[in-house]
Amino acid sequence: MLSRVADSLYWMGRYIERAENIARFLDVNWHLTLDMALMQQNHWSALVSVTGDMEVYRSFYKEETSHNVIRFLTIDRDYANSIWSCLHNARENARAVRDLIPIEMWELINVFFHSIDKQAKHPVEIFDNPYTFCDEVKRRCLTISGLAGDAMDHGEEWLFYRLGHMLERADKTSRILDVKYFVLLPDILDVGAVIDVVQWSALLKATSSFQAYRHRQAPMTPAGVTRFMLMDHQFPRSVLYCLTEAQRLLHELTGTRIGYYSNDAEKLLGQLCAELSFQGIEDILNQGLHEFTDRLQLKINGVDTAIFKTFFAVLDPVAAETAEQ
Repeated sequence: MLSRVADSLYWMGRYIERAENIARFLDVNWHLTLDMALMQQNHWSALVSVTGDMEVYRSFYKEETSHNVIRFLTIDRDYANSIWSCLHNARENARAVRDLIPIEMWELINVFFHSIDKQAKHPVEIFDNPYTFCDEVKRRCLTISGLAGDAMDHGEEWLFYRLGHMLERADKTSRILDVKYFVLLPDILDVGAVIDVVQWSALLKATSSFQAYRHRQAPMTPAGVTRFMLMDHQFPRSVLYCLTEAQRLLHELTGTRIGYYSNDAEKLLGQLCAELSFQGIEDILNQGLHEFTDRLQLKINGVDTAIFKTFFAVLDPVAAETAEQ
């Protein structure tokens, strides 16, 4: 497979998953403002902090208002990670590989982008009630993912698409968990109180994992929710599940047995999976949840860079000749 084709499939998966998770950020924050009267806190801008793009935001907007933050994360064409930009990029990558993906998948992505583009031209409803907009984004992204799983040939095309999908989900699940630090960090008197339980429940709902967590009959505790979102082996949105699946996909692409590595991407991802598998939740909480997730995101970024160098980078002929000598 050509590296540019693999790159398009990989990033199509990442951009679709990224759009869905940004909608999840906004959705959980919106519901908390309604349920807990948190509008007095300047926590809308904290959602931008979770994305790591606060400097970009401040270069575009002077004030940190709810409308500005919602515009920035949803329909801002100049922000590379807004929902509009993610879907635009997903559409362009899908266009480049139209002959390799189901025609229904291309049609869904194309219609999805134009629907969001149309709403972006009249954004008042998005600002007044982002729930409807976010719900549409989540449902359409899930539809695309379901169609991809059922209709794509599960060869290299599927493996690259799914690899991007899983790495993006791992990163964004950790960022949703980080919302507790940036947005929902309670007063010391609130720890263990009703407000604390509501906030942890909101994080589970943001990843559609509230019912799955409750089915385990687990108490709503910081340690329990953190362990579930980071290290659960069965729930498909936990960070460890996503990274383990990404590891399987990567090894299926290269043909290398798990436990061994033939490139830096396999090495880094294997180390990350092992580290997370053998971490105790007490160790994570003792070192600080925000500090842990911050380092985790940097390591996932490192895996992404290694994947690019391994599969997508076009080696300069002069550099290649020098390397051979």
